[in-house]
Parts: sequence; structure tokens; C-alpha cells
Amino acid sequence: MENLSGFLILGIATGSLYAIAASGLVVTYTTSGIFNFAHGATGMVMAYIYWQITDPEGWGVHPILGLVVVLFIVAPLFGALVERVIMRGLQDTSLVTKLVVTIGLMVGLRELVNQVLWPPAVRPAAKFFPGDRWTLSGVSVTAHDLIGIAVAILVAAGLYLLLYKTRIGVSMRAVVDDRELVRLNGGRPNRLSMFSWGLGASLAALAGILAAPIVQSTLQVDPLTIFVINAYAAAVIGRLQSLPWTFAGGIIIGVAQNLAVVYLPQTEALTGLRPSVPTILLFITLLVLPQTRLRTHSLQRLRESVPHSTLQGTLLMTAVLMAAVALVAQVSDARMVLDLSRALVLCIMILSLVPLTGFAGQISLAQWTFGGIGVWVAATWISSSNPLSLVLAALVAGAVGAVVALPALRLQGIYLALATMAFAVLMDNLVFKQEWMLGSSIVVDRLPGLENDKVFAIFLALMFGLLALFVVWLRRGPFGRRLQAMKDSPAACATLGLDLTRTKLEAFAISAAIAGIGGVMLGMLKPSVGPNDFLMFNSLPLLLMGVVGGITAVGGALFGGLLLGAFPVLARVLADVPVLPELFLLGPALAGISLGRNPNGAVNEITRSFRDRNEARRRRKELREVADVRPEGDGVAIGPEAPAHAGDGRVLIDPLDEPEWLGIDRPFTQREVQALNEALDLKESDLDVTARS
Repeated sequence: MENLSGFLILGIATGSLYAIAASGLVVTYTTSGIFNFAHGATGMVMAYIYWQITDPEGWGVHPILGLVVVLFIVAPLFGALVERVIMRGLQDTSLVTKLVVTIGLMVGLRELVNQVLWPPAVRPAAKFFPGDRWTLSGVSVTAHDLIGIAVAILVAAGLYLLLYKTRIGVSMRAVVDDRELVRLNGGRPNRLSMFSWGLGASLAALAGILAAPIVQSTLQVDPLTIFVINAYAAAVIGRLQSLPWTFAGGIIIGVAQNLAVVYLPQTEALTGLRPSVPTILLFITLLVLPQTRLRTHSLQRLRESVPHSTLQGTLLMTAVLMAAVALVAQVSDARMVLDLSRALVLCIMILSLVPLTGFAGQISLAQWTFGGIGVWVAATWISSSNPLSLVLAALVAGAVGAVVALPALRLQGIYLALATMAFAVLMDNLVFKQEWMLGSSIVVDRLPGLENDKVFAIFLALMFGLLALFVVWLRRGPFGRRLQAMKDSPAACATLGLDLTRTKLEAFAISAAIAGIGGVMLGMLKPSVGPNDFLMFNSLPLLLMGVVGGITAVGGALFGGLLLGAFPVLARVLADVPVLPELFLLGPALAGISLGRNPNGAVNEITRSFRDRNEARRRRKELREVADVRPEGDGVAIGPEAPAHAGDGRVLIDPLDEPEWLGIDRPFTQREVQALNEALDLKESDLDVTARS
């Protein structure tokens, strides 16, 4: 108890850093409407850049000068570049697409630092004025801690004055409400958005630089990224809008995390509780938030479409997939067969997101968590070699998914994504590491007859096909129509008497059950599995590549899983080629970042392209048949070299022109209007309503 005041000071210092990081997140969200999941990775990258500039092993610049360069030049330029190149293309896209693009940016920044710019090594993170420290109630308080508190106060005051007392601040907040109205009133929304993202990146950089020596004595990618991610709880306490409540939330988190050292018992079972305090507070905050009201505003026109999958097409896809896997397995070595099997497991995991995210529009960042629950059930509750282990794993994982969904059902959008993320992090820190769970690693036996790796690969293809048929069957039935209606307009569904709570609960349970089966498949594939196989960070590429492939179709899950599994294989095969291995490791991130230009996903775009091409070919054939039966001299000419007029002065029209282009994709020209009038034998007097009346 005598150390309480000292731990309070340390808690306020830590909370101040959380508040700084969260304030940058609030700034970008309130001015752009995009929740930046890459905020933590941005702070991490800027901390590495600061180390490169100031450390004697780097460029050896004075720390104060390096701080100025990073905060006022590098970070703002990086934030403005992200907004201009990536975020500006996300207009008229769904929340899932916007979220996935920021996840792709986060994954890309982590891989860029780990694999390209700063491979793992010992890089000391130095505090400001490291020799100045004081002892308070037996606890050492450094000048660095006090600097963090002072900077947080200055940041809070500066942001309040900027956003609420200046013209540019009011304009920044107005951009997210009505971008075009700001433009009509003389504002420049594009420049305002760039300024907002530049400011948010600077605040992330400030938090990352100050937090680096507190999190670890050396720079490390994941701990520093997670530290800033913990600030999400502070932002949620402020409802992603209120800066005062955001700063108060940061202080609460920091104090609670440090007091946990004093009051929590030091037992092995509770070792992960202290780092989980921010996540626990995030989850509690999400549960007590007021329920979002269903709004009845007009539907927003999005650049995204939903394909109509068929059972026949899915059967054909399954047969082709099994034949292709059998052929590849027959001609490949053992390692390549294992790589192919791993890719198919990823396909199953991404498929679990199709009914939840693709059909229902709900977001989950905990799919591998449900997979970990499934593999634990199959390995410990019943012999995994028993076929019933798959059924039991699916049932238990589905039940857990339903239980997790119960408190989260009142949430939607980004709050739901954060709730599932919080659940996954809690399972990582508190449950999976326990010896009775996955802490000591577990071995999952394969089903009888699947001991051969090639046979197991074909079985995985069959399992994906069966699950895909189940998902398509759901989509084409009444339940699938309810999911799609709920995604399009929850308010309309509630008005018509649809039970939204039950529908969401069923969608979560089905998704978690499929993920549980995917977890068992991974356990059968690997010699043993442990906590690191089911981390929350592992679930992010699933959503990322699912949306890249096309999260609304089972074919998109297949494409995304195979692509996700292929990237590391290509990086390994081409390890001797300069640049290419790093480029392939960045592949998932680059694919996710490009979604602003193609929000429908690769498979949907490819399918639509073939469909449109076939339809155009059919129309051209019909028009040729019509042209062939017309008598000569009838005023019809074909091809670009055809004359504009017939010999008698009539306008000629090319029957190969696409009819839907005229008057829809572009206005009718005077020549085309004259041609249509002649084809219909209309005169100007026939079209003059006044003359006829």
C-alpha cells in the first residue's frame, strides 16, 4: 500500500501515452469516418524511423532534432500520402471494405519493418533524459514519465482549440458529415482530409516514440503495435468523438493496468491478466455502450455487388478442385503437398466468414480463436480419430460463438469488430496459454485412412466443397434471404417483424462452427498445435484475403485462401531473386490496400467480366442475324469504315453498336437521334406534343 502513490503516477504516465495515441485515432475517425486499424502500426514505424535518425548505430542526429523531423515532416507526409493514395478511393464502399483496407495497411507496415527495412535485431529504445529520476513511495519515476504527462496535457488543449475554436477544425468535422456541402460552402474537403490524416499520423508517432522505451528496453514490432492498439479502449470510452472522455479513458486504462501489479496475485494462471487490462476495459465499455438506434435513412449507393451462386456451379467447382488437388499432389514433393494442404485449411477458415461477413454484413476478428476452441475439443474431449470429433468441435465452437455474440448483438459496425477482437486477445492472453488448454501444445490424430499427406490434401478439398455447398444452400434459402435483407437495411427488417437478434445469433454460430472445423483440420495437418497458431493477429489476414477474393461468394473464399497460402511459398521458392521474396510477403497487404479500386473482390469481378462479355457476344450475334436478313440498300452499314449516309441521304447506324450505351452511358448524338427517328418512321411533327394537342 505504501507504493500506491508511486504506481498511480506511473499509471497516469502510461495512461497519458494511451490518451495521445487514442486522440490521433479520434481525429482521423471524426474527420473521415474511417476507423484506422493501422494507427498502431503507424506509431510503430515512426518509432523505428526515430531510432534510425537518432541512434549512434543509425544516423546519429540529436534526439530533439530527430523528434522534430519525425513529428513535423515524416509523419504528416506519411499520413497525407495514405489519405491521398489509399483512403480517398474508399468513397461509396462498405464498412467492411474500409476496415479491411486499414487492416491491410497494418499488416503491410508490420511486414515492411520485419522483413525489409529493419529485420529483427537488438535496437535499444532510449528514454528522454535517462539520468533524471526520482523515487516516490519506493517507485522510481523518470523524467520521461513526466514528459509524457505534460505532452498529453498540451495535446489535449491543442486539439480542443483546433477542432472547436478554429475554422479549419469546424471544416474538418464537417467533412465526414457532408463532403459535398463543405465543397459548396467554399471548403476543400480533400485538403482537409489530408491534413487530418497527417495530424493523426503525427499523434501516433508521438505516442510510439514515447512508448517505445516503456514497452520494452529494445524496439520490437508486435509489442509496440499492441501498445497503441490498447489505446482503442480509450477511444471507445470517448465514443470515437469526445476528446475529453478519450483522455480520461486513457488515464483510467493506465492507472488500472499499473494497479493490477499491486493488487493482483502473482500466480502463473494470472500472468496474462495485467497486459489484458486494456482489452478487458474495452470489452466492458462496448457492453455498456447505449444500443445503436436503427436508422431509416435512404440506402447508400455502393460500388459493390453480390453474386448469385448456384448449387450446380458449386458442385462443379468442388469436382474441379478435387481433381486439381489430386493432380498437383501426385506430381509434387512432400513439402509442396503440405503447403497445398495449408492453403486449403485457409480456404475453409475464410469460408467461415462468408455467411457472417459476406451475407449478414457482420465483422469478426476472432475466427482463429474459434478454430483453437474446435481443435482443443477434438483433441481432449474425444479421440480426434473418431469422425464424431468434427461434429463435436463444430457444435462447441458454434455454441461459444453464440455466447460471444450474445453481448455483442446490440453492437454493429466497428464496435462489433472491436468486440470480437477484444475476445480474441483475451483468449490469447488468459486461456490458450494455460497448460490445460493449448499451453503445452496438443497433438491431433487424423481420421482413419487419411494418414497419407496426399490423401489428406484431397480430403481437405472435399471438406471445403461440402462446406461450400452448405453455405450456398443457406444463401439460396429463406435464412440466406434474411441475412441479405438484414445487411441491406436492418431498420426495414425490424419494421417487417424480422427477429434481428436471432438472425445475428444464428449467423455467428454457423460461422464459428465452420471455423471450429477449420481449426481441427489445421491440427490434423501439423504435428502439434499451440497458442501461437491461433493468435488474434492470425485472423486479420483471413478477413483481408476473404474480401480481396470476394467475401460474398464461396469462390472468393477459395481464391483468397489459395492466394494467402501461395504468397509465403513463392517467397521461399524465389528466395535467391532480389526484391521478389519481400514483395510476395507484402502481397496480402498490397492486395488489401488496392480494394478501394475494386471493392467487389477478384472472383466477383472476373465472373462479371465473363458474364458481360458473353452477353455482349450474344447481342452482337443477334444483331448480325438481323443485319443479314435486311435487304440491300436498306440503310444499314456495318463496321467503322461504313459511310455515314446512304446514297439517298438517309443516316446509317451500325447494328454492332451496344444498344445500352446510347442514352445511358453517354447522351444521344444528333446523328443517332436522326437514325432512330428514321428507323421508327417518326417525323418531327409526331414528336411535337404541342402540335398534336
